[in-house]
Amino acid sequence: MSLIKRFYLSLFISRRWYLLAVAVIILFVLAYGIPILFTVAQLLLLFLVVVTLLDYVVLFATRQPVEVDRVMADRFSNGDDNAVQLRIRNRYPFPVRLRVIDELPDQFQQRKFMMKTDLKSGADGVLDYSLRPVQRGEYIFYNINVYIKSPFQLVVRRKVVTAGTTVRVLPSFHALKQFDLLAMSQNLAESGNKRMRKLGHSLEFEQIKAYVTGDDLRSLNWKATARRGGELMVNRFTDEKSQQVYCLVDKGRVMKMPFDGMSLLDYAINATLVLSRVALVRQDKAGLLTFSDQIGTFLPAGRKTTQMGHILEILYNQQTRFLETDYEKLYAIVRTRITQRSLIVLFTNFESLTGLQRQLPFIRSIARQHLVLVVFFENTGLDQLRKMEAETIEDVYTQTIAEKFAYEKRLIVKELQQHGIATILTAPENLTVETVNKYLEIKARLAI
Repeated sequence: MSLIKRFYLSLFISRRWYLLAVAVIILFVLAYGIPILFTVAQLLLLFLVVVTLLDYVVLFATRQPVEVDRVMADRFSNGDDNAVQLRIRNRYPFPVRLRVIDELPDQFQQRKFMMKTDLKSGADGVLDYSLRPVQRGEYIFYNINVYIKSPFQLVVRRKVVTAGTTVRVLPSFHALKQFDLLAMSQNLAESGNKRMRKLGHSLEFEQIKAYVTGDDLRSLNWKATARRGGELMVNRFTDEKSQQVYCLVDKGRVMKMPFDGMSLLDYAINATLVLSRVALVRQDKAGLLTFSDQIGTFLPAGRKTTQMGHILEILYNQQTRFLETDYEKLYAIVRTRITQRSLIVLFTNFESLTGLQRQLPFIRSIARQHLVLVVFFENTGLDQLRKMEAETIEDVYTQTIAEKFAYEKRLIVKELQQHGIATILTAPENLTVETVNKYLEIKARLAI
């Protein structure tokens, strides 16, 4: 019974076979009026049967007709394109036409994913595609289905390749690698970051170098100048090191809003990962705190080689909650656990001035002891409504309401700045670059 079932599941009839069968039927019908067509129909039917049997024999004579391997990383980067490769080898003694269906994880909801290729006898082929996950978690890849046609293309053989595997989708480490290399080369401007002019002197001495036009004359090192026979030498300073940078990630209901398939929490997590890495490369200490109606995970600031691994593992499992964030509990843990003055980067979202004013006393209390940077999001959907052309009275009402909400966002920025709290109001796709820019600006101003 299992052999019959395996035969039934593996055998398919192609569209070409059905077209030829329809042609035979039409010839038999026309033979009632044109008797000579009866012989033609018989010959065509005989040809169809013989070629079908021959096609079946050549397709099913080989036990392992094709070899297929799925090659990909053991982890995917959330919100980025991740490469997947299917390597195929034809073991038939003749060329074949293949239709490959890779059973993708359920999260992608791709029900019509299919690729086609032709392979010569004994040849190897590669099929490349990419996947962009928008949720963190475990993704399960299932089997690979290969539908094989011989040169006759009348019978189709299905080969099911067992290739089940699980891939972890982590916060965007592709961007992490990019910023990591640029930060180590001191060339972050290539990724869109601004070059900030330093105000004043840092306390961290770096080196003595030859004077060039534009160097601060107050940095002249007269002793080194005398040793070099009169060639002007200046002291060069670098950013202060070992300063603490904490990313506070809000997991409340305000962070559930979607944008381009990802939630605001996912964008905040990706920016946190990159900012932490840039801070560590700049010899600062990076820490992390997640919170909502309850305090989540707290990671003390440090710059050990394992710190980024700890941050990545913590961010991997974070999920939004449906309750309102408790800023009173946030203030309590910041006061007790973060005792040294630090840069506090608060990733959250405020949609109304009233929502800010409920939490403002706690944010101000944190700002008395630390340098606080509040990062929240523009509502890009409202911006589209504001810019569209109004054609009806309803459109005018919609644009007016959208403009009101956008104006409230600007009022929130002003309200925070009036209390000496730095802010970033940005679209989700620009969050990482804007946050790193602000961190570099703060370092340049020696504000921490």
